[in-house]
Amino acid sequence: MTQIDLPSPASPLKIGTRGSPLALAQAYETRRRLAAAFDLPHDAFEIVVIKTTGDNQALIAADKPLKELGGKGLFTKEIEEDLLSGAIDIAVHSMKDMPVAQPGGLLLDTYLPREDVRDALISPTCGSLQDLAKGAVVGTSSLRRRAQLLHRRPDLHVVQFRGNVQTRLLKLSEGVAECTFLAMAGLNRLAMADVPATAIEASDMLPAVAQGAIGIERRVTDRRAGDMLAAIHDSQTGERLAAERAFLAALDGSCETPIAGLATLDGTTLRLRGEVLRVDGSQSLTDDQSCPIEDGAQLGREMAAELLARAGTGFFDWKN
Repeated sequence: MTQIDLPSPASPLKIGTRGSPLALAQAYETRRRLAAAFDLPHDAFEIVVIKTTGDNQALIAADKPLKELGGKGLFTKEIEEDLLSGAIDIAVHSMKDMPVAQPGGLLLDTYLPREDVRDALISPTCGSLQDLAKGAVVGTSSLRRRAQLLHRRPDLHVVQFRGNVQTRLLKLSEGVAECTFLAMAGLNRLAMADVPATAIEASDMLPAVAQGAIGIERRVTDRRAGDMLAAIHDSQTGERLAAERAFLAALDGSCETPIAGLATLDGTTLRLRGEVLRVDGSQSLTDDQSCPIEDGAQLGREMAAELLARAGTGFFDWKN
């Protein structure tokens, strides 16, 4: 085995991240796992906060759909530029925010054990979608959640609701909407047990592709980072995301389409569930198939092709 040139407090490994509380929690988890894997002190790793375009307060306040602001790259562009330049050694991301393709020279092949994949209904007064009054105002910036909500409850009034966990909870307290949605994974990682959250089963609201997963990006040429990250990689999360992200890539890798997908493992079998919706929620197409784990990515591509064929001309507004 090749000897790894381990970092030290005098020469720390630099971990790049956004500055939101959730992003920092994910970076801290990465640092904790690396430190434990190599029996190193935490100060052998430096957390480097990078402000991305997506963190611009004016954009958050504008409450515009992500696709109008530039898509998922809003949360990654500056971080990946710093990674390519060598200003940081690795970058920690929420995988559901990651485009399906990485810039040349970068590799995203390390995942931490996946958290709870479910969405959570956030409301101080109701505990389910069925409890919402007719015409209730619901806040979300997610095209997927918007379409899924309107497909199930076309009477609801869905308004844009951008910002990190804390910002969205503040908007909810100010009465901008009667409820909103967050990922259970984020609430768990932030230990926010006091938030009035009700988990929604995946059978009722299929989550975003890669929801609940943390990914770590590095330079292709950085063998040291690759060797270190291999020690904390969770292979089962990797197998699940291979299927989900292949499904997403074959459909549309941007934020312009309501797409949901979830892969689960049972022994040597992978089950993939997928959903595509019209933006207005008027139609939903779903599929549910299983295969050997090693064929997960191929199943993702095949499922996407089948759903595209079933959708036919005009289903996806963004393709017209």
